[in-house]
Amino acid sequence: MRRLRDRVGEDAIEHLTAREASGEDAVAACNALGLFVDSARLVIVDEVHTWKAPDAKAVADYLASHAPSTVLALVAEEMKKDAPLAKAVAKAGELLTYDVPKRRLAEWVTEQFSRLGAKADRDACRALVEVVGDDLDELSSEIDKLATWAGGDTITVATIEELAVGRAETPIFSLTDAWGRRDVGAVLATAESLLERSHRPRSGELMRIVASLVSHVGRVRRCQQLADEGVRPRDAAATLKMHPFAAEKAFAQAANFSAEELSAAFVRLSELDAAVKGGSRMPSDLELDRALVDITRRAA
Repeated sequence: MRRLRDRVGEDAIEHLTAREASGEDAVAACNALGLFVDSARLVIVDEVHTWKAPDAKAVADYLASHAPSTVLALVAEEMKKDAPLAKAVAKAGELLTYDVPKRRLAEWVTEQFSRLGAKADRDACRALVEVVGDDLDELSSEIDKLATWAGGDTITVATIEELAVGRAETPIFSLTDAWGRRDVGAVLATAESLLERSHRPRSGELMRIVASLVSHVGRVRRCQQLADEGVRPRDAAATLKMHPFAAEKAFAQAANFSAEELSAAFVRLSELDAAVKGGSRMPSDLELDRALVDITRRAA
């Protein structure tokens, strides 16, 4: 939009918002400009995702026979490609989408930090997506804040955990990473942080932690089996339906445990699942802490 505005020039632009202008208003603006001016003019209409069916129809009718000297730019926060307005635009002009695939959000975060002259390691970029979610506006706001705070220093996972404002699900990766390092203290501290910061009832968050650990340990066991067969992490990513980076991390964690330890961890987590669902008289928090120590610490 900035390039388009620069090309046309501010004096030749009329800017509308769909919350105040109807589709017929936008058409009238295009036709009025086209009648009296030979040079290119630009009509911008923001927030067209708020328009109703009659507005979309008015614009679609106009696009079938539009003013040749006027550019109509319709801007929406989101728009399905099969929506009537999107189809009309694609037929008469050009439909531009700027969605960032969820699987590339961490790369996008890295690019935004670089654009601001800030340095952030790969784990930190992934962590920011986990904490904030996939809303690009909210991510941009956090990126600007963190880049300013860092002042040239490298932004790390610790920085994200301390400063980023969490709007998405509380990330579980910090717990599984600590488990993969076999850091008992970090595992216990992270589990407590997850329980305290969650928007869920404590019992609900505890169940989420248990389920996530069961799933993660299962993936690491599978990675260990593939490693024993000579399969490389990146080759295993597609089979496991994992991002290559996540597969590499799971393979690295698998190397820190023996096959017997991973099997025992899986059984211990199954026991924990039964305990927190009413199979034990001890407090669920204590059952969780005991299980975390058992599946993390090295055998004496």
